Amino acid sequence: MAKPKIYLTHPLQLECMRFLEEHSELEYNRDTRLLESSELAAGIQGKQGLYNLSSVIGAEVMDSNPGLKVIANFGVGYNHIDVAAATARGIAVTNTPGVLTNTTADIAWVLLMDVARRVSEGDRWVRARNWVDWHPNLFIGADITGATLGLVGLGRIGKAVLRRAKGFDMKVLYWNRTRLSKADEAELGIQYADQDALYRQSDFVSLHVALNEGTRHLMGERQLSLMKPTAFLINTTRGPVVDEKALVKALQEKRIAGAGLDVFEREPNLESELYEMENVVIPPHIGSATVGTRLKMGMMAARNCIAGCLGERPPNIVNPEIYD
Repeated sequence: MAKPKIYLTHPLQLECMRFLEEHSELEYNRDTRLLESSELAAGIQGKQGLYNLSSVIGAEVMDSNPGLKVIANFGVGYNHIDVAAATARGIAVTNTPGVLTNTTADIAWVLLMDVARRVSEGDRWVRARNWVDWHPNLFIGADITGATLGLVGLGRIGKAVLRRAKGFDMKVLYWNRTRLSKADEAELGIQYADQDALYRQSDFVSLHVALNEGTRHLMGERQLSLMKPTAFLINTTRGPVVDEKALVKALQEKRIAGAGLDVFEREPNLESELYEMENVVIPPHIGSATVGTRLKMGMMAARNCIAGCLGERPPNIVNPEIYD
């Protein structure tokens, strides 16, 4: 049986590349930049599968190759893929759920602790050779132990962040589209709050919702204005959940104390003011960036892609209706 033909938008870890080369006829882009639609269209000619890392895929790309069977996404979020267009054309779209829960919860805590205790800010200051003495007000930060954490969304990652919060004796408030039972709340030791109350009461607000039309700019000017001036915003979910312009304004006006952001509204571009702000931590979307997690993601997406190319139902399909 002939191997399926796959186009890959970025190089992967060696183990993933070997797996794909063993099980498919693989062609791949050798740079790490995002590809334009015209480049994607050229790459998928004659291919059954597109293995995509972050490039935007719309209907025009799909229409350039009527033989395309599957778009395998490297990551949980797939808002950069027009799933409705894929479904209309009978193209499977897949993602990589579950494997990055703990890794993303870890990075949320890294950001929370870093921005609260001013670690990156202090590191930059020391490297600039500014440290000549010590005094009691040097880089004073915010307490974490005993503080109130507000979780907006309580899916797998939100619950993983919650488990870590218990080690810091934090009071945890949560809002979720579907409220837990009172028995589950008691077992987890958390309190439900509507969004406005959560913003008002929390010392740290951590976002864990999926991106859709209902959550785009969920954190806008009004919501940010409800937060304490001593509070911090943490975002490890999807960039457009936060209105980045409104966040910049809130930070400039000192309506919140700071932010830890691993995702951005228009990646890899940020609102220009964020680059100069000392009270924000802005790593380059590294929430899943550990050797083990990225390998699991890579292999999961590879298996999804190969299954879709062969006409099988992929294990992690996001539009299963195409098989009805």
